[in-house]
Amino acid sequence: MKTRSIYRCTACGHSTPRWAGKCPQCESWNTLVEEIEHREARGSSAKRVSEARSLAQVLALDEVDTSIAPRLGTGIPELDRVLGGGLMPGSIVLVGGDPGLGKSTLMLQMSAGQQGTALYVTGEESLHQIKLRSDRLGLDARSINVCSETNIETIVAIIERTKPSVAIIDSVQTMITDTLDSSPGSVGQVRECTALLTRCAKSSGIPVVIIGHVTKDGMIAGPKVLEHMVDTVLQFEGDGMYSYRVLRALKNRYGSTNEIGVFDMAANGLHEVPNPSEMLLSHRRAGEPGTAIVAVMEGTRPLLVEVQALVSASGYSVPQRVSTGYETKRLQMILAILEKRGGVQLRQSDVFVNIAGGIAIQDPAIDLAVAVALASSVMDSPAPSSAVFIGELGLTGEVRHVSFAEQRVQEALRLGLKQVYLPTSSLDALSISVRSSCLPVDRISPLLSTLFG
Repeated sequence: MKTRSIYRCTACGHSTPRWAGKCPQCESWNTLVEEIEHREARGSSAKRVSEARSLAQVLALDEVDTSIAPRLGTGIPELDRVLGGGLMPGSIVLVGGDPGLGKSTLMLQMSAGQQGTALYVTGEESLHQIKLRSDRLGLDARSINVCSETNIETIVAIIERTKPSVAIIDSVQTMITDTLDSSPGSVGQVRECTALLTRCAKSSGIPVVIIGHVTKDGMIAGPKVLEHMVDTVLQFEGDGMYSYRVLRALKNRYGSTNEIGVFDMAANGLHEVPNPSEMLLSHRRAGEPGTAIVAVMEGTRPLLVEVQALVSASGYSVPQRVSTGYETKRLQMILAILEKRGGVQLRQSDVFVNIAGGIAIQDPAIDLAVAVALASSVMDSPAPSSAVFIGELGLTGEVRHVSFAEQRVQEALRLGLKQVYLPTSSLDALSISVRSSCLPVDRISPLLSTLFG
């Protein structure tokens, strides 16, 4: 066994034999840390290859068993929705999110909802802390086995010996393997520990859930290869000032990446929110200038959210453009369309846009509601309080087609809203029962003239 020192970037995982102030791959400063690399002699590798020749198995593709193993329910329907129906046997799931959002709380609640016995391995908290949290949440602790351990080889041996229904590792940045001399949380340690857990999950059929830390940019800490190694990556999102949390799938080999789960953090744990639209509009004040309602799609689930806009005279030579929950570059485009195609002067004004409820929206169908909210703030005239605005804006000022129009309109009508402004091209996809409540929109300028004169 030979050893040598290498320097690996904590941001991208690039390795170099010499230290440098800036990573030559991603050009990040002060991210190279020293690691001890173990290299086996050539004879040892050749011996392993000769031993593996008799173990390798090759099958024709049509001989592969395609029977689907039953999924394991987590006991939390919102989590099952994001996972695609539950945990797949032998899968490995990575859960990331900012500190304090409730990742450990969610995993502990999931452990209590298992049919069998769950194994909760903690490297950050004591067993006393885990028990206190379980008592506060009112969980049945008889179905949860706990272990305070950081050595990954010991953890794998415990998993193989106890054979739990699911194993939870909190967190992977605290785990360490004996094969490396670097500190916990380094690129090499995170990669090797995850690789060993992956092999354990695939060989035993036991699903493993890993909790991961995030960087200040919100990305999961460690090498990017970590997200490639696992089967599912879940991101826990939320604002510390709000009690609502959104669980989103960034990667899912066994289901859709478009589904989200909505939770409400309370003193006794995370509670599911089966009707997010009603929750997001619960504090809305009708008849206020600068607001508009839109129906967006998160996977197969329609959500009604309130767009808030504030336009005021700028006191700076360069006006401010601030958005929360909405892409800033998209906001710049909407402002240009309103100036050029809608006749709304915003060049010398500060613009602030907020998606109420603390959630982030990527659906382009929100464009029309953002434009209406901005125009309403400029005119200081409220948009119709019972109206919903759905549509993507093109650079020529046209309102473009949106998908899932039927589901959006039905969700708006279910919550008591009377009018739905929808692209003309989307009306053909609607059923006759809901079409009477829709008003077609072709371009942004006629709509603003109708609403605000």
